[in-house]
Amino acid sequence: MVEQVLEERYAIKQQLGKNAGRRTLLAQDLQTQELVAIKLLSFGVDFQWDDLKLFQREAETLQSLSHSAIPAYLDHFEFQTPKTKGFALVPMGKGFALVQSYIPAQSLEQCLKAGRRFSEEDVKQLAQVLLEILRYLHEQQPPVIHRDIKPSNILLTNRSGNSVGQIYLVDFGSVQTLAAKKGSTITVVGTYGYMPPEQFGGRTVPASDLYSLGATLIYLVTGKHPAELPQDNLRIQFESGVNLSSELIDWLKWMTQPSLNRRLASAVEALTALEHPDQRTDISVVKQKPFGSRIQLEKSGENTDVFIPPPKRLTSRIPNTIIMPNNYSIYLSYLTLILAISLFLYFCVFKNMPLNVFVQTIWFPVVMFLFIIHSIFYSFVLCQKIFRVIRVHLEQQKIYWTYEWFWLKLQTDPILKKDIKRLIYNPGYFQTNKPGRKSYTAFIPPKITIVAQEKHEFPVYHLSDPEMEWLAHELSEWLGMPITKG
Repeated sequence: MVEQVLEERYAIKQQLGKNAGRRTLLAQDLQTQELVAIKLLSFGVDFQWDDLKLFQREAETLQSLSHSAIPAYLDHFEFQTPKTKGFALVPMGKGFALVQSYIPAQSLEQCLKAGRRFSEEDVKQLAQVLLEILRYLHEQQPPVIHRDIKPSNILLTNRSGNSVGQIYLVDFGSVQTLAAKKGSTITVVGTYGYMPPEQFGGRTVPASDLYSLGATLIYLVTGKHPAELPQDNLRIQFESGVNLSSELIDWLKWMTQPSLNRRLASAVEALTALEHPDQRTDISVVKQKPFGSRIQLEKSGENTDVFIPPPKRLTSRIPNTIIMPNNYSIYLSYLTLILAISLFLYFCVFKNMPLNVFVQTIWFPVVMFLFIIHSIFYSFVLCQKIFRVIRVHLEQQKIYWTYEWFWLKLQTDPILKKDIKRLIYNPGYFQTNKPGRKSYTAFIPPKITIVAQEKHEFPVYHLSDPEMEWLAHELSEWLGMPITKG
């Protein structure tokens, strides 16, 4: 075969890939003698104008990037080949060429097909390096979204010692920047199985690349294309077929959340969650209801009602230290306030009244009135603790709870499921306070917080830590969202 040369400079050696009007060729730069990769877009029968737009965007994007794990831009030009049989690898007619540095490495897909297997440590190394690459891309101005992260677009050199190998992210043919104005046309590109739901609608954000990366890693640990795995509410079900730590499973579930509101938002967040799993609570801490718990779950179709009865006995777990003082400094403050009010009334308002008359007619009734008001308020809180029932309603698209005192019911405003961004669980702990010379130890109850447009604290304080962990797990399963620490 006659050697083919483009632009009188690039001698074509072999074809590396071919896909719908595009070819990727290996060539030698006759000026530098270096091997290069040339992507060709030809004006053939498969040509579409959107292809040209994406091709030009790829060239412009690569020109602006400089990263050791991304192919370097070298050149681009328009070509026209003669209609002869000699040009077998280069398509006949007109087209455009993009020249990049050549990376002699196999793709992750080729590695898997060749029989290579990836351990949990390998997957973590791959994730860390690729997240650093995405961090670089997403921090560009404007941010660069790859939109087509998948095993065939990630190159990997041979293993070296404890290192999984050198990692590269290639093929920016689907790249998009976030500089597009509202109303402009967005081309929907990507690969089915690795595309997040929002990308099907033409919307892409940095978190879209995180989904694709998560789906890619799931392919590595399962050996199956994500589209071949079962799904539940668009979430990839992969847990049963892998031998991974619960921390990594939870992280992969977080990366591939179908809802943008529940997915990790940035490469920085994803790196932090991966490298510091202690900062997020294990989603599977308590999967079964603790023995002896009186909480009841009533499931009807897709709805779940959680019945939380009042405590069997009064405890100090409810943080009402102002209503029910538990140290002498608060009692002292009450007495000081009453004394100050009494002195003010006697010396400023009733200064001409004899002291004994003032005590009998003014001071004593005021003190008794304050005592009665405090007793009524304390009794109300006490009855609330003893008789209040809480029902948490988990419906398909919202959550709300009701308080019940005998025949009286109070319902909170619903929180829409699509608005919930985080689920936080903080276990209970003891805290020692030292106001002045007196010290006391108080128990800070476990707390569940739902973060949506605002923070909503789960209105239960008398439950044990295992019960609260179990409720947090139920909420996590309903949301399809990992539990984090606040």
